[in-house]
Amino acid sequence: MEAPRRNVANIAHIPQPIREDGAGWFDKGPRDIMRDCENPDMLVPPVTDAGLIPNLRFSYSDTHMQLNHGGWSREITVRELPIATTLAGVNMSLTPGGVRELHWHQQAEWSYMILGRARITAVDQDGRNFIADVGPGDLWYFPPGIPHSIQGLEEGCEFLLVFDDGHFSDLNTLSISDWFAHTPRDVLSGNFGVPISAFDTIPCEQVYIYQDSVPGSLESQKITSPFGTVPLSFTYPLLTQPPLQFPGGSVRIVDSSLFGISKTVAAALVEVVPGGMREMHWHPNNDEWQYYLTGQGRMTVFAGNGAARTFDYRAGDVGYVPFAFGHYIQNTGTQSLWFLELFKSDRFQDVSLNQWMALTPPELVAHNLHVGPDTIQALRKEKWSVVKYPGFSYYPK
Repeated sequence: MEAPRRNVANIAHIPQPIREDGAGWFDKGPRDIMRDCENPDMLVPPVTDAGLIPNLRFSYSDTHMQLNHGGWSREITVRELPIATTLAGVNMSLTPGGVRELHWHQQAEWSYMILGRARITAVDQDGRNFIADVGPGDLWYFPPGIPHSIQGLEEGCEFLLVFDDGHFSDLNTLSISDWFAHTPRDVLSGNFGVPISAFDTIPCEQVYIYQDSVPGSLESQKITSPFGTVPLSFTYPLLTQPPLQFPGGSVRIVDSSLFGISKTVAAALVEVVPGGMREMHWHPNNDEWQYYLTGQGRMTVFAGNGAARTFDYRAGDVGYVPFAFGHYIQNTGTQSLWFLELFKSDRFQDVSLNQWMALTPPELVAHNLHVGPDTIQALRKEKWSVVKYPGFSYYPK
């Protein structure tokens, strides 16, 4: 049988692994052209990329989708992105009335509401309870071991869950239905003081997500605990926080200094406008786990010893930066790029390359880098997390 032949007549109109200086050659073999179009900086890496840096990108579109009556979920753990050891993420959606059942984790759970509205409930170790409705841009945080639930309201909802262990899987949690299913019914009878027959119809396995009716108002579901409510709120309205504004976009930072209960996850919600860039920087406290909400961008990560690698990101992707690696993120699209930076830490910390240089003796910087006085004078003592300079900004071709 004759081997299949490719039509290469239009090969000039599809992306090719060839640099402007002529390095590379045509790819005439089997390929995923759409994927190459989405990852131009992997197909044709910048000439400054070098060395060996592991993969720092994974898309939720490439994950397994867990479908249930009542919603769906998909996750990115070290199984999908081996470098991401500090945090794992779950993207979940619930229908109107859909319930993520009563459960708890060995890990802390931090969440960002993407769209829609949900109701969350929890009870702490002292019998203090909590119930609240959350909407777009709201956060919640449940410490390890705190039992809780999530239910979609009238319009349903979608949210990101982040756990402070990269090995975590949401399908391997401690669920009330799973415990009941694996407890003898006479034990359940003795524990709750009701006949054994009361448990004839309990689930035979973990329910995980199920369909229910949309709950009534908060007031109608209110239960008063004799021990009061939790002393620190499990929710935080991030979008009501005034952002730090910069020429290239904005930043909202939230950690335990503002969201007191969030002891193991710190975050920043970053906006980069077209032509803007999340400045060259690094984080001195832990690895960075990213979730891209809208737009498209590219990130170059510098690992030292001559190693650097560039990745392209778009909405629904997860990025990762190992501890203290230098990096920057450019908006390569025509709309604002929004993404979350998350850290396994109680505080958000970053070091600005520009600010560091500005606060170092100028002669030392000039002689170290062989730069002139114009560059030295342009340095800023104040940190601009997102930059944009007319005439010096990046715009896609």
